[in-house]
Amino acid sequence: MSRSAFALELDDVRKRFGKTQVITGAAMQVNPGERVALIGPNGAGKSTLFDLISGRAGLSSGTIRLHGERIDGLRPFEICRRGLARSFQVSNLFASLSVFDNLRCAVMWSLGHKYVFWKLLSRLKDVNGRAEEVMDRIRLTGKRDVLAMHLTYGEQRALELGLTLAGGASVILLDEPTAGMGSAETLGFIELIRNITVGKTLLVVEHDMGVVFGLADRVAVLAQGQVIAFDTPEAIRADQRVQEAYLGAVPAEQATATAY
Repeated sequence: MSRSAFALELDDVRKRFGKTQVITGAAMQVNPGERVALIGPNGAGKSTLFDLISGRAGLSSGTIRLHGERIDGLRPFEICRRGLARSFQVSNLFASLSVFDNLRCAVMWSLGHKYVFWKLLSRLKDVNGRAEEVMDRIRLTGKRDVLAMHLTYGEQRALELGLTLAGGASVILLDEPTAGMGSAETLGFIELIRNITVGKTLLVVEHDMGVVFGLADRVAVLAQGQVIAFDTPEAIRADQRVQEAYLGAVPAEQATATAY
């Protein structure tokens, strides 16, 4: 199959849990190298949509394509090996391993190495080289031998970002990457995300509108299980449908002042 012009495509994606329809026909096309923020009111289905894209949950109907090839129905590790990586809201690190060893574990599978006891990691030059490269990009070289449990919160989030990069994914999903950070820490982390995702496709769920408007090329708004708007941050800010989805039907000037 020829590669699609889009990095990620969702077509009439639906997800039902029993009688409850959570995703009700979501559609979206993301360009290669584009940074897209996914926003929406609580309960809109943002995390569920991420679960569907990353293979943690199966679709009820619809299709999801990664560079033109269907990935719906594949298992998470199969999707990861095709070039899509995801980070989570909750820390997903090996707490008792060092920064360097966390990264080496993430690199090993992507380079085709199995976890076998007779291989000495020090001899796996490709693994070590890739881990060193990622560690430098996430600015944790100075913390190389520090256990993940002893990192600051911001450093742990940076390491989690490094794990998504370690496999060389071309499409990256970040679920609320700045949650729990102070304003200064958030600004630094936005810059880190921007720098290390150059040339990659980014889809990020984020509640902090400052992060959304400071990072995203386009913003997708999810409400009642559907993408009701998908446009530039400036256009989304002025969209009456978006204001109503967050606040109900109120005057546009009042909603804009309140929501943003």
